[in-house]
Amino acid sequence: MLQQLPAFSLQTLGSGKFTSEFEAYIADQFMERDFWIGLKSDADQGLGKKESNGVYLGKDGYLIQKFTPPEKGDLEDKVKAVQAFDQATPGLRKYMMLVPTAASILEDKLPPYASGGGERVYWDKIKDSPLGDIRWIDVSPVLEANKEQPVYYKTDHHWTTKGAFLAYRELGAPMGFTPKHEADFNIRQVTSQFYGSLYSKSGFRHLQPDSIELYDPKTPGNISVDYVDEQQRADSMYVMENLTKKDKYTVFFNGNHGLIRITTGNPDGRRLLIVKDSYANSLIPFLTTHFSEIDVIDLRYYEGDVLKLTEDRQIRDLLILYNITTFFEDPSIKSIADSVE
Repeated sequence: MLQQLPAFSLQTLGSGKFTSEFEAYIADQFMERDFWIGLKSDADQGLGKKESNGVYLGKDGYLIQKFTPPEKGDLEDKVKAVQAFDQATPGLRKYMMLVPTAASILEDKLPPYASGGGERVYWDKIKDSPLGDIRWIDVSPVLEANKEQPVYYKTDHHWTTKGAFLAYRELGAPMGFTPKHEADFNIRQVTSQFYGSLYSKSGFRHLQPDSIELYDPKTPGNISVDYVDEQQRADSMYVMENLTKKDKYTVFFNGNHGLIRITTGNPDGRRLLIVKDSYANSLIPFLTTHFSEIDVIDLRYYEGDVLKLTEDRQIRDLLILYNITTFFEDPSIKSIADSVE
């Protein structure tokens, strides 16, 4: 998704968040951006190049984001923040899912000179870190086993709804619920004309668009979605009019927000907090049949106290869900332990 004009506040200015987001806004939104990027990529392709702006042109029409290792010490700082939060929340059941990207799962689609192995090396470093009471959910095996199916989009950096569904099923046993089967859903294709973030970023053209599918429960619940910061409420997790826009992935929850509160009508009373990036947006709908309330925070936009939120909302289950690239590149995960002394 292209960076939008960020909201100004003294807090975001002081933290540097406003400045970095404003620079990204200028870079993303300059006039005729897509035309110039596409023109350059066409010229590069004519010379046989398979990489543009950090994106590889892979086999079978796959665009795959190049892995960039984290800065020295940055990964350790993020792990320390997660460890500090774990130590401060002994009564919270905590789970962590860092999703590998297509660079490692679909490594066979990369150009011959490229490698996705570096992502796996750093992913293993986090997995092997002492995470205390946080239970590690490894979705690599199920994604590997199903990689001949469309578990990642070809033109976008996200996993597909199919990939998210497979990961949801891996959460069942650790989190203590019985996951649904595909037969429990009506699966519908809502667009076949999705050109995603990597298509825009790379400028590679003459590619087939992706399709987006939604999994509708055959026994639907009574869903209410509160966009807390925006003070708006919706009765669906899907914003169907966004399918007419450029970033069609925002059909899920209208993109990313600081805090979303989902009420499901499920009578079992369990409350879940999800700390996430946009990979979670297509997985969250599957969890609504298992929890009565789900709070969803994106630390890139949430300025509240995570620890206080868990206490005020009497939350007993927490899921940290990121794709591994965002976890490495975005500094906001460090703020999860800001209030921990």
